[in-house]
Amino acid sequence: MISLHTTRVRRRRLGVAAAAAGLFATLLTAGPAAATPDPGTGPAKGKISAGQAAEVKAAVQNGEIPGVDEVVHSRNITHLNNTPKDALAGTNSDLTFQGKYAFSGNYDGFRIFDLSNPKSPKTVAQVLCPGSQNDISVSGDLLFLSTDSSRSDNSCTSATQPASEKSSWEGIKIFDIRDKRNPKYVAAVETACGSHTHTLVPERKDVYVYVSSYSPSTSFPDCQPPHDGISIIKVPRKAPQRAAVVDFPVLFPDGGNPGAPTNPGVSATTGCHDITVLPSKDLAAGACMGDGILFNIKNPERPKVIDRVQDNTNFAFWHSATFNQDADKVVFTDELGGGGAATCNAEVGPDRGADGIYDIVGRGDHRKLVFRSYYKIPRHQADTENCVAHNGSLIPVKGHDIMVQAWYQGGVSVWDFTNSSKPKEIAYFERGPISTTTMTTGGSWSAYYYNGYIYSNDIAKGFDVLKLDDRRTDAAKRVRLDELNVQTQPEYFRGSGH
Repeated sequence: MISLHTTRVRRRRLGVAAAAAGLFATLLTAGPAAATPDPGTGPAKGKISAGQAAEVKAAVQNGEIPGVDEVVHSRNITHLNNTPKDALAGTNSDLTFQGKYAFSGNYDGFRIFDLSNPKSPKTVAQVLCPGSQNDISVSGDLLFLSTDSSRSDNSCTSATQPASEKSSWEGIKIFDIRDKRNPKYVAAVETACGSHTHTLVPERKDVYVYVSSYSPSTSFPDCQPPHDGISIIKVPRKAPQRAAVVDFPVLFPDGGNPGAPTNPGVSATTGCHDITVLPSKDLAAGACMGDGILFNIKNPERPKVIDRVQDNTNFAFWHSATFNQDADKVVFTDELGGGGAATCNAEVGPDRGADGIYDIVGRGDHRKLVFRSYYKIPRHQADTENCVAHNGSLIPVKGHDIMVQAWYQGGVSVWDFTNSSKPKEIAYFERGPISTTTMTTGGSWSAYYYNGYIYSNDIAKGFDVLKLDDRRTDAAKRVRLDELNVQTQPEYFRGSGH
């Protein structure tokens, strides 16, 4: 694999693999019976037109996009390591961290890495436990996995089974990870419509789990419409086998965004895709298909929505959220095309499939979300590259709002949104297309900053370690965490006013 330092910005007018008008309807219709990377009909695979293929080939030859599997990055990024997939051959998904360990979700289970030497991560364990998308988090001795594909039972040897069958199972699995080399499956909790993602609200004696799921159907016995809320699970730390759903708060009593035909090209709200909590501020932000919400979680069993916004012009699917450290901004992502389409090009433009930056104004339960701007990577991608805003985390720098973010085959972007109205990229890393003739899903699913390094889980290529050396972010290297679940944002600077 070739590695190339580069600072060029690609702005070529590359084509788009699907007509924009038909993109949303095609890719936002899957139910929980399907194992998909995110909302969509599954990985977008297939031949592109001869004209599109010729355009991609010409762009590669002209140096406007990297060649197949070619690694390019800004001068302030160093690519330290890539660890390919091993026993778990499925789609790599989310990441979480504890001490010297990284935990890598995969549709076939999860893998544990020892990061003692970030230049050479060592595999500690690989646990086979199929069930998309295996969204993953840890708290103390417990590890949590989300299952959002209909299974024959809650075991790690289950088989796929239609969601229309009452006996089918989806939900949260819990493992004891005191022995990192031998995690033990200890409990499972079934949840309505499964668990596409989940978010931890950890307390001393218990862990609360906010379960996000969506796409109900009258034909699914355990996933009935309208499904306008989230499942809340309470897990006693000392007795995880007693974990149980304690409430299903309705977040959208009016049903949420109706989607088409009222709002063409926008997903109807039938639950949430992802929630990020900031426990130090008793706040949460929900990315809920057609809606973005802000809520108070002072009582974790009784979350209270305090504001709600829609963007029926440029957002197709509210996917995830990130607070800044001062809790006066939220970055929401729009996963246009469900992560399986080529949307990082001139035809789609800079405002769709992007981040939306919102200021939080006001106080207490009267706070409001106020839109300021969009951010999208400035490098156009090929028609064979799935690319859209995806999972990222803050880089802890006092007085500045900087985050690192995954963009599937758009790679990894480090960007500054200290000025909410003028976000700017300051570093990047990416690979060239997996193919120049066929649309094939790949790229970075999650890119997070943890204890001085950026870790990226590439859907197809495996686990990447990056080092960022930049005067604007170097101070973050001094911030050390014992644990990081990105959707449970830590308070990086306790007592500092930041």
